Amino acid sequence: MSRAATLLIVEDEPETANLLETYFRAHGYQVFTAPSGEEALSMAQARTIDLIVLDIRLPDMDGFEVFRQLRAHRRTREIPVIFLTEKRERESRLTGLEMGAHDYIPKPFSLQELRARVQNILHRSRAEPAFDGLTGLPGRPLVMEHLREQLERSDWGALLIGLQGLEVFGERYGFVARDDAIRAVGLLLARINQENGDAFFLGHIGEGWFILIGSRHQLNTVARQAIARLRNALPYFYPLQDVEERPPDLPVLQVAAAQVQGTEGPFPNPETVIRHLLERRKAFPS
Repeated sequence: MSRAATLLIVEDEPETANLLETYFRAHGYQVFTAPSGEEALSMAQARTIDLIVLDIRLPDMDGFEVFRQLRAHRRTREIPVIFLTEKRERESRLTGLEMGAHDYIPKPFSLQELRARVQNILHRSRAEPAFDGLTGLPGRPLVMEHLREQLERSDWGALLIGLQGLEVFGERYGFVARDDAIRAVGLLLARINQENGDAFFLGHIGEGWFILIGSRHQLNTVARQAIARLRNALPYFYPLQDVEERPPDLPVLQVAAAQVQGTEGPFPNPETVIRHLLERRKAFPS
């Protein structure tokens, strides 16, 4: 691009906002900051913003409401958003994923990791917005489009599958190892789908979560295969030394999955299907 990427940092804590502004300016970004949701929305409308780093806890409205209002306006609806959450706010991360946020990062965070995620998202949004830059699979927009096509029928089924425990895993081994694990899951699921004649649409909806959409009559077979093979693959995501020694603080990765079938509908929209799947997730111990 001919211009520097422009970030909007929405953070009411002055020290954190100043730190992020200084850091990203030093790395060549144009940076604006906003201490409240109202100011953030005004800035996003008035300027060309490439990405927003959005704290969930704000003084006037929460980050989710800011996100909803961004998505309600044509000028701002496509701006990628990274949520900042408190370290253990699992429900916040779940809500952000359901709403379509591009990523989240828990506080306290590594500046280097946040910058890497910003770079990855900007690359994905500029190059291939319909496909996930990490896995190469159809991303959330194409997943939603495909689900929308199924809603008028009843013979479809959807399998949500992925890894539970990635946050702690990433804290222990770093975001590169975390991203490698996500990429490996995508490759394994693509191979299983290929072995089944590519009968399913396979997409990546964010973080470590993938979705397969196809005939409900084949859903159980593919689900059993995917769960079994992912569980067998889990040890390979860890350093060999930790697999052999199994330290007491070893972060636990588990395969988790959920199913929805068209016969359970009608579903008013694709977001409802995703919400049902996320709420039904069940972990399968290794």
